[in-house]
Amino acid sequence: MTTLGVLGAVLGGSLVGCGHAVPGLAPASGPPTASGASAPARPATSPAPPAAPEKPAVLAPGPGGLTPVFRRGPQHAAKVVALSFDADMTADEGPRAAGGEHFDNPELIALLRRLKVPATVFMTGRWAEEYPDEARSIGTDPLFEIGNHSYSHYAFTTPCYGLPTVEKDAVREEVRRAFGAIRKAGARNVVPYFRFPGGCYDDDTLRALGPEKVTAVQWDVVSGDAFATDADAVAEQVLDGVRSGSLVVMHCTRSAAPVTAEAVRQVVPELRKRGYRFVKVSELMAG
Repeated sequence: MTTLGVLGAVLGGSLVGCGHAVPGLAPASGPPTASGASAPARPATSPAPPAAPEKPAVLAPGPGGLTPVFRRGPQHAAKVVALSFDADMTADEGPRAAGGEHFDNPELIALLRRLKVPATVFMTGRWAEEYPDEARSIGTDPLFEIGNHSYSHYAFTTPCYGLPTVEKDAVREEVRRAFGAIRKAGARNVVPYFRFPGGCYDDDTLRALGPEKVTAVQWDVVSGDAFATDADAVAEQVLDGVRSGSLVVMHCTRSAAPVTAEAVRQVVPELRKRGYRFVKVSELMAG
């Protein structure tokens, strides 16, 4: 995992460790000035993707009830890849949002719709509270599914890229509160998947989360879009890393991942040219 200590200090830690920066890329100098309007609805003429199963695939608990961890799909003959996007916002970043910083990225969501790319968005509860219209739009579109990224985006174990740390007795409440905020926004396509802030966890954390009956979802391809300013480098890193069954981590947060949409615009046609089909995490996990 790429060290992001300096970058985290610059940007307040909201994306620290979540996607990891491409080595050598400079952090964004400041938040973009793009509009913060809610994501537009999918065009009525766009064919809807296959409906998600009523009960998404999950992994069986580990020994002693440990929360299971999913990192990638099987490397079978079919060329499939899942794009996942972390919608990050920490519990203490409300003043920054009020000051005009954009932790959402409606342009990215609109692009995925235009390209008809199914995806899984791992959303913090604080993000859902700040952008309820967008959370509802994403969470009622059959193209997408929403997983849990904690309420606060604080670390569940330390060290974790300088993120504040969740108290041990608050681990389960972080998950419950996030699901509550996401559903309160009106999202329906919510899956029982959890992504650790920063990807940081240990056996104690997996054991504490066991009663919540979620599957922890990691990744095998780091896009490097967090803090990146070079979309070509991000796209190249994804294209170099993808294999059949890969699970890519990217971000849906303009202020600290401003070039993600441009990278996706390059990645999607190239992977399709190579014969890949895009799926949501639930389909990848189902095998």
